[in-house]
Amino acid sequence: MEMCDRIIIDPAIQHGKPVIRGTRVPVERVLGGLASGMTPAQMVHEYGVTEADVRAALRYAEQLVSAEAHHPLPA
Repeated sequence: MEMCDRIIIDPAIQHGKPVIRGTRVPVERVLGGLASGMTPAQMVHEYGVTEADVRAALRYAEQLVSAEAHHPLPA
C-alpha cells in the first residue's frame, strides 16, 4: 500500500508520532495545515513534502477514522 511507503512511525522521530517518510513532518501537521485552509501546493512549498505525501496523510487519517468503533449516544 502506498501509504505505508510514505507514512512511518519510529520512536526516535517526533516521539513516535506518524511522520512523512524521510522528514520530521508529522501527519498531524499536514492535516492541521489543510484544515486551516492551506492547499496541498502550499504544504509542498512550506514543508518540503510531495502532493503524494499529503494524500498519504489524508488516507492515513481516513483509515484511522474508519477503524474506530462507533457507539450511538443514548437517546
